[in-house]
Amino acid sequence: MYIERVPIGLDKIIAGKTSRIRNLVLGMIIARIINPKSKLATARGFHEKTCSNSLGKVLNLEKADEDELYEALDWLLNKQEKIENKLASLYLDNGSLILYDVTSTYLEGNGCELGKYGYNRDKKKGKTQIVFGLICDKNGCPIAVEVFEGNTSDTSTFLSQIEKVRKRFGVKNVVWVTDRGILTSSNIKELVKPVEGLDYISGLTKASIRKLAEVEAIQLGLFDEVNLVEFENEDYPDERLIACRNPLVAAKNKKQREALLKIAEEQFELIIEAIKREKRALKGADKIALRVGKVLNKYKINKYYNLDITDSGFTYERKKELISEEIALDGVYILRTSVDKTMMNDFEVVKAYKSLSSVEEAFRCYKSIDLKVRPIYHYKGDRVKAHIFLCMLAYYVEWHLKQKLAPLLFEDEEIDDNCLDVIKARRSDSAIAKDRKKRTENNLPVHSFRTLLEDLGTICLNTVECTLESGKYVFDKITRPTELQQKALNLLGISSICTQ
Repeated sequence: MYIERVPIGLDKIIAGKTSRIRNLVLGMIIARIINPKSKLATARGFHEKTCSNSLGKVLNLEKADEDELYEALDWLLNKQEKIENKLASLYLDNGSLILYDVTSTYLEGNGCELGKYGYNRDKKKGKTQIVFGLICDKNGCPIAVEVFEGNTSDTSTFLSQIEKVRKRFGVKNVVWVTDRGILTSSNIKELVKPVEGLDYISGLTKASIRKLAEVEAIQLGLFDEVNLVEFENEDYPDERLIACRNPLVAAKNKKQREALLKIAEEQFELIIEAIKREKRALKGADKIALRVGKVLNKYKINKYYNLDITDSGFTYERKKELISEEIALDGVYILRTSVDKTMMNDFEVVKAYKSLSSVEEAFRCYKSIDLKVRPIYHYKGDRVKAHIFLCMLAYYVEWHLKQKLAPLLFEDEEIDDNCLDVIKARRSDSAIAKDRKKRTENNLPVHSFRTLLEDLGTICLNTVECTLESGKYVFDKITRPTELQQKALNLLGISSICTQ
């Protein structure tokens, strides 16, 4: 797909004038969306004899090689601040909501200076990693990304983001929406409160919620009538605390806990039977404890029981009070915010916090089949940074494409912005119908973003050569789009394209 014909404007944001270096960057961005591969494979995909699409022909990159792509990456990294500044000027204003979250991804090899051992989200043992934070606007459109060493804590990434938005983007009054692991009480006290014009929305940790429940700061009984309660607490001065309860999550957690306890107790009874049997009875406190410990470790339910193990016996008893306390907190989450109620009511705060799911969706696109940020084989820190930034720009394009192509996707293009449900956003009737029928209102097949790209990828550019009495003629012919493909092109506002 030719990005210059899609009205997103990224080409002009990257560089004002057409140039080979800009085309190399555009080619890598588009290739990352339609067929993410290594830089070597991407370069080969541009060549006339080994191409898998028409990017090389359209962008005049048929002779590009891997070294040129690396040079373009270096050029792109030098332009990162200017590009991000332009994106910020388009999507951020004073008073804007800014979504910020952090993730990590592993590296191949140990040569990169940014690669460190840290909190391993990918569960890849023995691999170093990098951490990167993504800034998005209130709708989840990416604006800026920053890469950190792999052992950087989430909380310590936040200061540079505040400075970036205030000083580089020139946006003084904003509301930061971040995860509870980023905006801690110490960060609020040291980084946010001293700065005029900064407000925030975040969540409390489970430990903090339990502490409030223990001192009865939360009237849990109110959740029997409503699912949202605002309150104040002296440990959180100048803040509004909004306690929310999701009854669906509460019921699910209760059911899962009871199922685990039931399975564990069945295993406990088998141990007791083994102790009581006449032949080859299980004896000795050490052996009995070993069997019991295996059950506890497998199901992670040690805290729910009082156990008594002797050389010839084993008994267990549920900690009913503890279980009751957990049941009372099932499905409960508490938000904290400095935003005045006259600016945002409770439901608007909840809605803003839930917008963080769009950043999580961006991270899934980064790591999954869409953009495939991994594996990262770059050994230079700057190349890793450029690769992550390139993927952000690819996601920027993908985000816009999904907005425009929503009628053909399993996406909800009619989201109710006035929905006040703290449980989850209600899907529109059209989205439910698409899920059920797998067809659009016009009876076209509904796709995921990836399968729609694959369908568009069947549009081919054929070079036709014919010989007539008057001479030999060579011309290009693009295959006629199907009804679905033409609808997609119309939604994008572009003329016929060639991808093969």
